[in-house]
Amino acid sequence: MNKTTKKQVKKGGKESLPKAEHYLYSVGWSEKDEAFVARVAEFPSLAAHGDTQEEALREIKDVVGFVLNDLKESDEPIPEPFGKRSFSGRLVLRMPEYMHRQLALEAMRQGVSLNQLLNLKLEAGR
Repeated sequence: MNKTTKKQVKKGGKESLPKAEHYLYSVGWSEKDEAFVARVAEFPSLAAHGDTQEEALREIKDVVGFVLNDLKESDEPIPEPFGKRSFSGRLVLRMPEYMHRQLALEAMRQGVSLNQLLNLKLEAGR
């Protein structure tokens, strides 16, 4: 992982433990498990079950709290909560030459830059 996803949060010159509530959660029904399953984006290997969405979310937050304490005690890196990360707006994208050529041609035909075309396509796909 890169240093952005594994950096410790510092406050007032000393490391502070992020709160479990600061992480990005999702909860959905699982037919296989016949329960609601909650996950946390910054810890993809973690999951918790519950009979309700609220119960599953409460359970995963408890698990994250234990993991955060364990990581701090063992002096391991703690993932920065997604909502606290900053993004530059720059992205390096590799693609096959033929695709680059097709996109450049499409941008030229539309009278926009390749960057503008890609942004339009990304926005339309949301």
